[in-house]
Formats: sequence, C-alpha cells, structure tokens
Amino acid sequence: MQNLPGLKKHFKKYVPFYPWAIESLPLREYDLLISSSSAFAKGAMKGPKALHICYCYTPMRFVWDYKNYVEKEDLNALTLRILPVLIAYLRHWDMKTKERPDYYIAISSVVRERVKKVYGVNAEVIFPPVDIKKFRIQTHVDNFYLIVSRLNAYKKIDLAVEAFNLLGLPLKIIGSGPFLKTLKRMARPNISFLGRLDDKEVADYYALCKALIFPGEEDFGIVPLEANAAGRPVIAFHGGGALDTVVEGLNGLFFLEGRAESLVEAVKSFENGKYDFQPMSIRAHASCFDKEVFKNRIKKYVSDKYTEFQLRRP
Repeated sequence: MQNLPGLKKHFKKYVPFYPWAIESLPLREYDLLISSSSAFAKGAMKGPKALHICYCYTPMRFVWDYKNYVEKEDLNALTLRILPVLIAYLRHWDMKTKERPDYYIAISSVVRERVKKVYGVNAEVIFPPVDIKKFRIQTHVDNFYLIVSRLNAYKKIDLAVEAFNLLGLPLKIIGSGPFLKTLKRMARPNISFLGRLDDKEVADYYALCKALIFPGEEDFGIVPLEANAAGRPVIAFHGGGALDTVVEGLNGLFFLEGRAESLVEAVKSFENGKYDFQPMSIRAHASCFDKEVFKNRIKKYVSDKYTEFQLRRP
C-alpha cells in the first residue's frame, strides 16, 4: 500500500483496503504473533499452530462510536452518504475477525470494558509505558499552566481555552494540528501557543509548569504521566484512562463535567492551596508506569500464555 498515490496525505480514503492489506501479510510460518491494534492489526492471519495476542488500544473507534466520530470530523455531504455503507462492511469484518486473537490485552480499564462489550471477551490490562528517565524535577516552578496535545477537535482543548479565558491565568499550549486556527481565534492574550517542540523542550516545560491541564477523555493518556514524572500534578477530566492514572490528592485532581465552568472550579481549588502536592511522591507514582515495568509485565504475560497454549495443544 505504500506505493499507492497520495497514501500519506489521504490515508483515510484508503480505509476499505486495510482489511485486505493486514490479511495479506505472510505470517503463517510464525509460532507467536503479537498485534498492536487500534483497528485492523488484530485481523492478521496466523498459522494453525500459532498463538496470537492482541495489544488493543480500543475496538475500532470509527465503527463502534460512529456518531461521535462523525461529529468530530469535517466531512462533506457525499462522504456522509457513502460512509454508512463502508462502516457496515467494516463492522462485519471486525466481528468476523474478533476471534483471531487468542488473547486480548487492553491499555486501560475503560478499554477493557469496551473489549468485553464489543467482542465479548475478557482482557488483561497492561498499561502503556512511560520513559521516566526523560523527565526531571526542578527546584522551582513558573507561573503558568500547561497543555501538551495534538490540536484536534476531540482533544477538547477549546474547553480549556474557554476556562482560561474566564480565569485570566497564564496557559501555554504545546502542539499543532488542524484545530489551531480556531483555538487562536478563541484565545485571550493570557493564552500562548508554542507550536511543536522537541522532547527536551517539552520536558523542561513539564518541570516548570504549575500543573498540566488534561481536558479530553483519552483511552489511556501518556501526557499526564510525563508531567507526573517531572513532579508536576495534573488537572484532568474525570473519565477515560485518567481514571487509572490520576489519584486525587496524590498526583492530581479531577473536574467532573465536560464544561469550562467545571474546569474553572478545579483550577480555583488548586490555586487556593486545597491540595499539598509533593513532587517526589508524584514522580514515585509515575514510576509505576515506567517502561521497565511494562516490559516485565508484557514479557511475563506472553511467556505464561505461550506456555499455557503449548500445554493445551494436542
């Protein structure tokens, strides 16, 4: 597929070919297959004597959460007429291939619930890795809040911009994306857009911010843990993967409603000193999600399941 014209720019238009592409991979001679899947990889074809473990980021989002997906995409009328036919085809394929993996691993508790609801199978939760060593605690912090995100509509950065327009507090936003112009038009002078930065610059901003703002609902969310690795707390929406990673009062706090006013109240409680966050305790919490922890857990899981699989074989 890499030879198809305009694939990188128009990859969404080639979606009907993806099932065929993943099924065409020559994998039948392997003993163990691990798929890293947010949509199609779980449909890979294994040999009859092989074990397939799927590390699942979520069941196919645009199929199983179609209404919300379409609302967040800028689609023309013709596409909206054709899309339901494609979605029906993909839903059929997704269900037809749900039993190709022998085991599913989910990246978070909320994804485990989706896997159970959509595929009817139980999944183990193994959290994605964070490279803790990339981040350091600073002896002082500056007077600003921070967002690090791809600037897409579904990330809910507009909610944070609206909240900080009301608060008047300094907010720095790192990242780029198609929603940038809209956000800039919304923002007041206390909000600055820094664009894309390299990893070291991002790590420095993590360490210097008063707190990270995490307004969206993610399947897991690495960014809050990166800020935690730098000793900084998170103000996060109460949903998605943040429910697995944020312990209120230890490494962050929640706002409960997806409204700017709810975030405003959470920031005010943070400003008023309601919480006594300790940078070393915050970093210690983040270390539970370190990449070495992930490597050990995934290796043990695969080893145990492969041994179990071999013993079951006739």
